[in-house]
Amino acid sequence: MKVVIAPDSFKESLGAAQVAAAIGRGWKAVFPQAEIVLRPMADGGEGTVDAVLSAIGGERRVTTVEGPLGKPVDAHWGWLPGGTALIEMAAASGLALVAPEQRDPGRTSTYGTGQLISAALDAGARHIILALGGSATNDGGTGLLRALGVRFLDAQGQTLAHGGAALSGLHRIDRSGLDPRLADVSVQVAADVDNPLCGPYGASAVFGPQKGASAAQVEQLDDALRQLAVVVATDLGKDFSQEPGVGAAGGLGFAARAFLNACFRPGVELVTELTGLAQSMAGANLVITGEGRFDAQSLHGKTPVGVAKLAQSHGIPVVVLAGSLGEGYQQMYQAGVVAAFSVVPGPMTLEQACADAEYELQARASDIARLWKIAGYQPV
Repeated sequence: MKVVIAPDSFKESLGAAQVAAAIGRGWKAVFPQAEIVLRPMADGGEGTVDAVLSAIGGERRVTTVEGPLGKPVDAHWGWLPGGTALIEMAAASGLALVAPEQRDPGRTSTYGTGQLISAALDAGARHIILALGGSATNDGGTGLLRALGVRFLDAQGQTLAHGGAALSGLHRIDRSGLDPRLADVSVQVAADVDNPLCGPYGASAVFGPQKGASAAQVEQLDDALRQLAVVVATDLGKDFSQEPGVGAAGGLGFAARAFLNACFRPGVELVTELTGLAQSMAGANLVITGEGRFDAQSLHGKTPVGVAKLAQSHGIPVVVLAGSLGEGYQQMYQAGVVAAFSVVPGPMTLEQACADAEYELQARASDIARLWKIAGYQPV
């Protein structure tokens, strides 16, 4: 028997590698002779660097940068063979770096992510993969561009303050200082959303509230990003604001597309390719994947569906283990998932569920293995 275990992280609880290991232990408790292949996954958000490096090697590097509110943070990034830098924006500008009581997408900045790109250029990168997701920001990627030499000016020619709120006063962009090394570097964005920059499906409206924005602030931030889009369109001669994915990471996708000429790919698609997941599935009898919350939103580029579609193309059944099952999760059965289970055994607080996640994952994996066994499967 060969089982491939390819989950995402359970956010604010366990990393993807921990999730995979716990599931593997649970399966081995019932089928000790089974071949277990652990392939921790990600969809472009937190854990992308670790998922790729654990599968293919490379070097994990750390650079001290400005965090979302300007305080220094040690942000990790990956250096892959062939001069490719893998940068996870959440490591420098992520929501997890800001305490809940301090979350304010009007002030937070992607400056630190730009500093990681600069560090990659210093290292001689020829190709940059920028993984978007889990951001604390709503600045349209202007912080990233500032770190790379772009200036954002008001009507008096003064530099704007950091953060998304200040963009309402944007009058002119000075690109003369943009790092010239970027002209010789290809940039690929790995994102798990296809939202535009502005409007009811844009960065502010859809993701602003989870970053701490009030209803009134969502409207203000959306107007500010619209002002950014107008000035950029005037400056570059093209409006990028409605392209799919530019609303990712509080509009950081917009900056990457407009100023770095980035191309976009679904994050999970890129990670499965980099980690060689398809090759790992050869000869497998079952694939187990999962994430913290599994619901209808998982259809939009999340790890379980990406893994399930790949397994489906190989004719391999897929089971999902999730922290919780949300509304519409049954839609995943059309995407190759044969069954989905919550690891939570009964009513409990979120804090308790997170604390017990490793144990419960192992227990549910053993339960599924027992079902697999009594259904008549005989290990080889």
